Amino acid sequence: MRVLVFNAGSSSLKFAVFNTGDGDRQLFKGSFERFGDEGCDFSFRTPEEENSGRAPYPDIASAIEAVPRALETHGVEVIDAVGHRIVHGGEKHATATRLDDDLVEALRKLTPLAPLHNPANLAAVDLARSIWPDLAQFAVFDTAFHLSAPPRATTYAVPKRWREAGLRRYGFHGTSHKYVAHRAAQEIGTALEDLRIISVHLGNGASACAINRGRSMDTSMGMTPLEGLVMGTRSGDVDPGAFGYLNRRLGLGIEEIEEALHRDSGLKGLTGVSDMRDVEHRAAQGDAEAQLAINIYAYRARKYIGAYAAAMGGLDAVVFTGGIGENSPSMRRRICDGLEFMGLQLDYDRNHAVALDNRAAPQIQAYESRVRVIVTETAEQLMIAREVAEALERPALTPRPLPVAVSARHVHLSREAVEALFGAGYELTPAKDLRQPGNFCAKERVTVEGPRGRLENVAILGPERNRTQIEVSRTDSFALGIDAPVRESGKLDGTPRVTLIGPAGRFETDGLIVAARHIHINPEDAQAMGLSDGQVIEVHVGENARGLIFSHTLVRVQDNAFTEMHIDTDEANAAGIRVEGEGALVEGHSARVRQG
Repeated sequence: MRVLVFNAGSSSLKFAVFNTGDGDRQLFKGSFERFGDEGCDFSFRTPEEENSGRAPYPDIASAIEAVPRALETHGVEVIDAVGHRIVHGGEKHATATRLDDDLVEALRKLTPLAPLHNPANLAAVDLARSIWPDLAQFAVFDTAFHLSAPPRATTYAVPKRWREAGLRRYGFHGTSHKYVAHRAAQEIGTALEDLRIISVHLGNGASACAINRGRSMDTSMGMTPLEGLVMGTRSGDVDPGAFGYLNRRLGLGIEEIEEALHRDSGLKGLTGVSDMRDVEHRAAQGDAEAQLAINIYAYRARKYIGAYAAAMGGLDAVVFTGGIGENSPSMRRRICDGLEFMGLQLDYDRNHAVALDNRAAPQIQAYESRVRVIVTETAEQLMIAREVAEALERPALTPRPLPVAVSARHVHLSREAVEALFGAGYELTPAKDLRQPGNFCAKERVTVEGPRGRLENVAILGPERNRTQIEVSRTDSFALGIDAPVRESGKLDGTPRVTLIGPAGRFETDGLIVAARHIHINPEDAQAMGLSDGQVIEVHVGENARGLIFSHTLVRVQDNAFTEMHIDTDEANAAGIRVEGEGALVEGHSARVRQG
């Protein structure tokens, strides 16, 4: 499938064509920039040739209108779909979404959240839809990848009225962070859902992202692309009290302050120039302001890496990308210096010998380092093309009822745990068969003890497992005094420890989780409903009056499974369900996560 991808900014247009059915081969790459009355600069590249020069297009609109001819001239005559990078998609758009009039209008309403980006993105959408009215066109959102972040990471501690008006953290660069995470997992040779990765995108815009087992857990940009790391012209983190101070001290209005934070701060505010190459050159010449700027830039990035490693409970890899992350060995070294306490050490020679041809992802850590350090070019346009192709190829979800079962707190015990709790050679006593074949609820019960309290009379589900797992709700975890992570069943590395108490003794173990909501489904039902193993979908659960849409619901296709969705007691209470209920698939909101 040939997908044309547009990335339109306020002063440049980048576009590319990928054949997603041929190893994601890039057929054409082009850009127009430095627009003026007399034209603009252009650059075109195909697998066979590359050329650049001046073109007679004074603005982005005329450049977009010239794209069909440029493609035809370079032998790209057939396009199957168009993908558009949209910086801000709000809270609702988690996957590539087909563009229509209603969606375009909804995206226009988000302009106040990304005033520098969304207008240019949508201008390209309008023109492309008029040029190719018969082609399927999709929006792919920078914010989408971060919608998996938990409320504790996305919620500002501000009055409720403000939060209800939309004040929350969204995060950006999501397409870049998603791509480099998959590329890093591929390079390491480990499934992405088994890794804790920090992606560090350093360019004119910069952000860090904590990717915990395949999902964005936190990211440095917030409600707007202004929060977080120091950038070319953006300040990054600033005390919000500065607004009032600057108003009183200098008489500046809100619009003046915002404009300065977006366009005259960051490296530019510290040194007068926004390009890190210029800053590094000045620093080498002894410029004290440039030296300070570099130290601030590296310190802020290093601080976020440390914070995110702590938030994830460990770290497997740091991935550098973006213009600075890819091309500045000295900045990578400055950021990594001091992280040896986490087991992260750079190798000097490998750091200075990075080659990124053909989507390479070289590892530059020292051989004794416990944490991998990887450098790779970001490929946002390629990721957009992949998501568009997947959206077009995705089978339609078939509307049909989906049974929903409430899963109360319970434990799965290993042989070691059974004997510690009930005695040597003890066998669990099945009391009730469960609907999933081969599973049962045992007659025996245990107590789960945490640092703050206990959960008594907790059910045991059989048969025994190789590793003990304790599944509780978020409310239960507060009762225990432990922050239990949301995890897929069986993904227990790095989980908190609790003590289980039985009639014969105590057993201390890790394995405490809030189980990620999921659907057990057999292959026949999965085929009928258009679902596949590892898919993440949205499901409407409960009656319309109190019903909710549950996002990030994992599909598990298993032979002989009884088809039903499992949610915990907190989720059931929110949707107004007591023991069992019914759900329905939400059309157009599925995405694959098991890649890389």
